[in-house]
Amino acid sequence: MIHKFEFDGTKMVLDVHSGALHEVDQLTWELLDDCCELNKTELIDKYKDRYNPADIEEALNEVNQLIKEGMLFSEDPLGGKYEPQGSVVKALCLHVAHDCNLRCRYCFAGQGPFGGDRSLMSLDIGKKALDFLLAKSEGRKHVEVDFFGGEPLLNFPVVQELVSYGREKAAALGKEIKYTLTTNAVLLDEKTQQYLADNNINVVLSLDGRQNVHDRMRPTPGGKGSYQRVLENIKSMVSKNPPAGYYVRGTFTRYNLDFSKDVLHMINHGFEEISVEPVIAEPGDDFALRVEDLDTLREEYRHLTRELLKHIKEGKKVNFFHFNIDLTGGPCLAKRLSGCGAGHQYMAVTPDGDLYPCHQFVGRPEFKIGHVSDGKLNEEIVVKFKAAHIYNKEGCQQCWAKYYCSGGCHANAYSFNKSILIPHRLGCELAKIRLECALYLQANLQQLQNQ
Repeated sequence: MIHKFEFDGTKMVLDVHSGALHEVDQLTWELLDDCCELNKTELIDKYKDRYNPADIEEALNEVNQLIKEGMLFSEDPLGGKYEPQGSVVKALCLHVAHDCNLRCRYCFAGQGPFGGDRSLMSLDIGKKALDFLLAKSEGRKHVEVDFFGGEPLLNFPVVQELVSYGREKAAALGKEIKYTLTTNAVLLDEKTQQYLADNNINVVLSLDGRQNVHDRMRPTPGGKGSYQRVLENIKSMVSKNPPAGYYVRGTFTRYNLDFSKDVLHMINHGFEEISVEPVIAEPGDDFALRVEDLDTLREEYRHLTRELLKHIKEGKKVNFFHFNIDLTGGPCLAKRLSGCGAGHQYMAVTPDGDLYPCHQFVGRPEFKIGHVSDGKLNEEIVVKFKAAHIYNKEGCQQCWAKYYCSGGCHANAYSFNKSILIPHRLGCELAKIRLECALYLQANLQQLQNQ
C-alpha cells in the first residue's frame, strides 16, 4: 500500500507498511499507478508518447529496486492479524480536582465536575492510586502520572504530598515516576512555578492563542477574560526552562479556523513547544468543526507548515506537537497498532478512586473499570479496549494513515458513533491532513540537517 500526495509542487509517496517516504518526479508519480498491473513493455508503450523510453526504463528500474528492498508496496508485517499480549498499567491520569476556576465553553469535563459533584481528591485516595500503579506496572521501571482536572492546582497541597509519596514508594521498588501537571495557569504563581521546576514535573499549559480567541472560549466564572493573567503566568513558567519540559496547549474551534495565527502568536511570545488541537464538540454546538470546514482547515494546516518551515530555516526552535513524527521508524509496531493504550495500559482515576479507560470516559458508568482500593479490574472492559486496534477498527486496515493515528481516539469514536471500533470521521480526515503536512515538514527538516 502506498499513499501519494503533493505539497507546493513536491510529489511525495509514502510506503505505508515500511514507513519509507520518497520524493519523486512526474514520470515516477505516474508509473506508480500502473507498475503493479502492467509489465515493462506495456508501460513503455503506454507512456512513450510523453516520455523517452530510456527514461521510463530507468524509472522502472528504480521503482523495482525499492520494491525489492521493501520500501515500496511492502506487505503488512503482520498479515492483517494481531493478538495483543498481556499488558501492564504504565500510566495514570489522576483527577485530583473535579472543580475548576474557569468556565471553558468547550470543556469535555462539564467545566470541572465531569457531570457529577465538584470535589477534590483526598490524600488517601491519591496514595492508593499510586500504590495501584506501582503494583500493576509489574516489572516495568518507568511509569507516568498526570495530575489533571478540572484544575489540579485547586488541590495543590495534595499534589505535593503525592509527588513525595510516589517518589519514595517508587524508589523502594526500583522504579521511577515521571510526573506531568496539566493546568489552565490561573493559579500558577511564582512559588508554584518554582516547585514544579525544582521537582522535574512536566507542565502542560493551556492557552488558546490570541486574546480575543482565548477569552471567548476560556472565561472566568464571572464571564471575564483570563488571557492576561494566564499569559503572564505561562511566560514566567517557561522562562524557568522547566527541566522536565512543557507544552503550551491550545484548542481551536470554528470561531478561529485561521488558527495558524494563534500558533504564530505563541511563537512570537517565545514559546517553542506548542500544541494547538481541534475542538471535539457536539455537532449542534456553534463552535463545533464541520465536514464542510475541511477544505479551509487543509489550507490552514498547509499555511502553518510553510510558516513553521520558514521560522526553522531562520534558526528559531519550534516544535509543533501534531507535526512531530519520526521518519526513521517511530514508535514500536505494537504502539502504532493500538495507540494510547487507554483502558489497559493507561487509566484515569476520579477523586473518589474510580478507574476509567481515560479522562474522556470519566462519568460514563458503563466504562467504570474498578477502584484503586482493591486493584480488581473489570476484565471485560480491559479486553474490549485491548482489542480496539487498527485490525479491528472499521476502515482502518485500508487507510494509509493507520500507523500514525493508530485508529484515532476511542473516546471520540464512542461519543460520535457509540462504538470504540468506529472512528470519528471528521477526526480521521483532520488526522490525514495533519499527517501530510507533518511528512512534508519532516522531510524538509531532514534535508536541512543533511546539508
